[in-house]
Amino acid sequence: MQPLDRSAALAIAPLWRLGFRPFFLFGALFALLAVALWGAALAGLAVPQPLGGLLAWHRHEMLFGFGLAIIAGFLLTAVQTWTGLPSLSGRPLMALFGLWLVGRLAWFLPLSPLLLALLELAFAVALLLVFGRLILRARQRHNAPIVLVIGLLGACQALTLYGLVAGDDALQRRGTLAALWLVAALMAIIGGRVIPFFTARGLGLASQAPARPWLMWSLLGGSLAIAATIAAGLGQVPSLWLAPLFLAVAVLHGLRLFHWRARGIWRVPLLWSLHLAYAWLAIAALGMGAWHLGWLAQPSLASHALAVGAMGGLILAMLARVSLGHTGRPLQPPPAMTWAFALLQLAALSRVALAAFAVSGLWLAALCWCLAFGLFLRHYAAMFWTARVDGHPG
Repeated sequence: MQPLDRSAALAIAPLWRLGFRPFFLFGALFALLAVALWGAALAGLAVPQPLGGLLAWHRHEMLFGFGLAIIAGFLLTAVQTWTGLPSLSGRPLMALFGLWLVGRLAWFLPLSPLLLALLELAFAVALLLVFGRLILRARQRHNAPIVLVIGLLGACQALTLYGLVAGDDALQRRGTLAALWLVAALMAIIGGRVIPFFTARGLGLASQAPARPWLMWSLLGGSLAIAATIAAGLGQVPSLWLAPLFLAVAVLHGLRLFHWRARGIWRVPLLWSLHLAYAWLAIAALGMGAWHLGWLAQPSLASHALAVGAMGGLILAMLARVSLGHTGRPLQPPPAMTWAFALLQLAALSRVALAAFAVSGLWLAALCWCLAFGLFLRHYAAMFWTARVDGHPG
C-alpha cells in the first residue's frame, strides 16, 4: 500500500480526507445532542424512547457512541503518522462513518435487540480490523497494547449488548463499567505520549519530561485488571481486597502528573485543560478505592469523575489541539475555548460534588457539558469540512 499522491488526496472532499474530520465533528455533535436528550429526560420532559430504555441507551452511547467515535478519529489519523501508511479516506472512510451513524440511529428504530446489537458491534469490529491491520503491517509492537485495548472494548460492548438482548441490567452495567476502565487504560497510554510532548512544545521547553515506561506499563496493567474484575462480576459491592488496586492506580496517576509538572502550564489553556483532565483519572481511582473501603456512598460519583472529568475533559482538550494541528492552523485556540474547558470542568464538579445532594447538580452538569461542546462546534466545525489552510492533503 502506497500513500495517495497529492492530486488524488486533494480530489477527495475535505470532510473525508482523514479520520479525525468526520468523527471529531459528529462525535462532538453527538456528545451535545445525547446529553441534551438525557438532561431533558431528567427534567421530566417528553423525549423519544430508545430501545431498552433511556438508562441503557445513555450508558452505552456515552462510551460506545461518543467515546469510541473520538477514539476512532484520533487513531485513524495518528496511525498514518505512526506507520507511514495511508489511513482510511474517501469512500472507505465514508463506509466506516456510515456504520457508526447507523448505530446511533438504530436505537430509535423499530428493531429487535439482537439486530441492534449486531449493528452496534459492526463499527467496533471494523475499527479494530482497519487499525490493527495497519499496525500489523508496520510491525509496530509498541502499539500492540492499543490494538489489545480496542479489541477488549469490543468485547465489553458485546457483553453490554448481550445484557440488553437478555434483559439483564447487571450485565449491561458490568460491560459499560469495564469498558470505562479500558478507556482509562487508553487515556493512560495516549496521555503518556502526548501530554509531556504538548507541554514541552507549548511552553517552549528544550526537552519533555522523561517517559518512565514502568509507569505506563503499571497503569496499563492496573487498568486492565480493574476492567477484568468488573467484567467478571466482581466488585459489584464494596470489597476491601479491591481497594488497594484502585488506590495504587490513583497514586501512579498522581505520580505521573507530578513528573509532568512545569512552570507556566496554568497560563496556557491547551495545557491546563489536559493536565486537569488527567487529574480526574487519579480522582476517579481514589473515589473507587474510597467506596470499597466504605468511605464513599455512591460508586457512580467515581464513575462519572472518570466519564465526565477524565474522558470528557481529555477528549475536549485533544479535539481543540489536534484539530488545529491537522488542519494546518497555528496552535492557538479561539479565546472561547478557555470557557469551554472551564465549563467542562464545572460539568464534572457538578456531576460528582453536587448531584449526590440535589437533582439540580445533574441539570447543571448536563448544561455545562452541552455548552462546552457547543462552543467547540461553534468555533471548530467549519475546519472539518474545509481544506487545510496550508494547502496540504489531510
